[in-house]
Amino acid sequence: MIYLLKFGASFLLPPGVFFVCLWALAIYLWRKDKKTAIRKAAAAVFLVTTLFYLLSTSYVSNMLMSRLENIYDQPAHPQGDVIIMLGGGATQDTPNLGEQGNLCAIPAARLLTAVELYNQLHVPVLVSGGQVYADSGPEAVIAHRELVRLGVPEDMILTEPNSLNTRQNAMYSCRILREKGLEHPILVTSAFHMERSVLNFAKEGFQVVPCPTDYRTSRKQVFHYNKLMPQSDSLDDSVTVLREKLRLTVTRYLE
Repeated sequence: MIYLLKFGASFLLPPGVFFVCLWALAIYLWRKDKKTAIRKAAAAVFLVTTLFYLLSTSYVSNMLMSRLENIYDQPAHPQGDVIIMLGGGATQDTPNLGEQGNLCAIPAARLLTAVELYNQLHVPVLVSGGQVYADSGPEAVIAHRELVRLGVPEDMILTEPNSLNTRQNAMYSCRILREKGLEHPILVTSAFHMERSVLNFAKEGFQVVPCPTDYRTSRKQVFHYNKLMPQSDSLDDSVTVLREKLRLTVTRYLE
């Protein structure tokens, strides 16, 4: 009964309620007017709404996300002479145990993996990411501070604070690698972001060891009818996958 109530409630709240209204509108138009043009419009509204609904379900978004996340496996025994962690968002003035600014959830997960790798390998950690917007935080600067708090020696941290996107992450990080004579980087970023990141570093002449983290889906998917609930989080995951594929295409063929 609990699952059934959750399923029903999802169609009374956004985004589900909007799908119900659009489906009702499409059916109303179809039944009200038998003109071909009106019926075509009604059918188009119904189909677009259904597609939008499917992208908003975890059943579809998990399938899309899982395929993207599982392109690379985590290495069983990673080896390299530097760990590169890419940023992914930070706040500027939120409280942080006496300091200001926090990493968002995505780069925080990446940071944890970078620290775990450092504890295994004891090689330098390069954090990459600038202040993307006027009201966002300086990602690499905050990540540097958090690494020190977590026990990484300051002289083992390299900071790249200027990049505003993945392309610049790779460009500016590779400049530092060349300056320091580092040749075998281990790349830490979210699993959904890894394919595009690897390509950007390859364009700069570096073959990285991918170490994906921050997984959003389990590898083993089990169906439940509640996975057909429309949810804004699921829509966000679907959009994330589509955005990654679009940016990957731009990186591969236009940059």
